[in-house]
Amino acid sequence: SIPLCRKNVVELQRTLPKTKETLRSLNGQISSEFSFCARGITHRPRHLMNDLRALLPHSKADVKLDRKDKLFVVNEVCELKNCNKCIFLEMRKKKDCFLWVSQTPNGPSAKFLVENIHTMDELKLTGNCLKGSRPILSFDKKFDETPHFGILRELFNQIFSTPRSHPKSKPFIDHVLNFAIADNRIWFRSYQIAEETGSLVEIGPRFVLNLVRIFAGSFGGPTLYENPHYVSPNEHRKLLKVRAGLKYRDRIDQKVLREKRLKENELPEDEIENLFNETT
Repeated sequence: SIPLCRKNVVELQRTLPKTKETLRSLNGQISSEFSFCARGITHRPRHLMNDLRALLPHSKADVKLDRKDKLFVVNEVCELKNCNKCIFLEMRKKKDCFLWVSQTPNGPSAKFLVENIHTMDELKLTGNCLKGSRPILSFDKKFDETPHFGILRELFNQIFSTPRSHPKSKPFIDHVLNFAIADNRIWFRSYQIAEETGSLVEIGPRFVLNLVRIFAGSFGGPTLYENPHYVSPNEHRKLLKVRAGLKYRDRIDQKVLREKRLKENELPEDEIENLFNETT
């Protein structure tokens, strides 16, 4: 297998004859991306998957994976599809959406919790781009500050960048895929490059990636990095219930204190108050 490195790609393109057949076989070996999901996902992640496929002309699709199968089966499916990169979506409890990005079959891979999903059909933004065109990838400066963000940058660069002269791509660059870091999360945005002014118009979709772990292997293996700021959705919901319980407890305590205060400040009975009400 050819190691996935930009230098190796350049060397292969220099040594091999630049014919269409050679370029197609080279791109098929190096830059094929496989995107699919597990059974049980809701409508919103399914529409997000369709939007990502529309943005990536070099992607391949397949039927949903059975939830009973282990994630290592994805490596075999990617090998059958002749793909060496993968985007995989799965759901937990019909509430929590997780996204895997992996370089199959040797890794590395990363697992994210997807938050604040907004699809193209939902947003109805004015931006538009040619289907099959190549994007410009824009990364935040913070990706160069830490090693784990550097690994994620390389993963995103290999997965979301459309290879040159890919058979399903078109030789146009008319949109930008932006990856920004804020609040220890990765914010994804897609923009159109306006032809007249050069300004950016948002296309969609929008979503936020909360990193869980980075693994040395594909869909598993030794942990390279674990996010210390990550809070699982179950723990988050538990904290919300605890806070709601504390609010209820505070109301009960305030009610008890108010009754106690009223009893302490109760005025003694006035003997003259009912003097003239007595019947003789």
